Amino acid sequence: MNNEHINLQKQRRGLNRIVHAFGYSLQGLKAGMQEPAFKQEAYLCIVMIPLAFFIGKSWVEIALLAGSVMIVMIVELLNTGLESAIDRIGPQWHDLSKRCKDLGSAAVLLSIVLSLGIWLAALTEWARTYLTL
Repeated sequence: MNNEHINLQKQRRGLNRIVHAFGYSLQGLKAGMQEPAFKQEAYLCIVMIPLAFFIGKSWVEIALLAGSVMIVMIVELLNTGLESAIDRIGPQWHDLSKRCKDLGSAAVLLSIVLSLGIWLAALTEWARTYLTL
């Protein structure tokens, strides 16, 4: 068996594995920041998560508001990973490659629609409570 291609992460155990996995996660976030869509969503997240604590009346509302923003970022990272894997295969056009990228993009769209719906409902309720004369 050729030992050149053994994944060292699979051989790690305990805290050593967790530390290395955390490092890989940070590398993934750094790579995500190279993508314009993820970067825009990250900047929005910096504003929207603190705003969730201001708008939310309970821990459930805060969790829904902040969580919906995080879901968009998670789905965007997964979509970027799919696109990177497809691009690695080759630059030529293929129907299945297009389908994979379109499905990933649709997932991002649905997560954004979900987040917008949650935020609009919360903002509407907040406005009714605090902006009535």
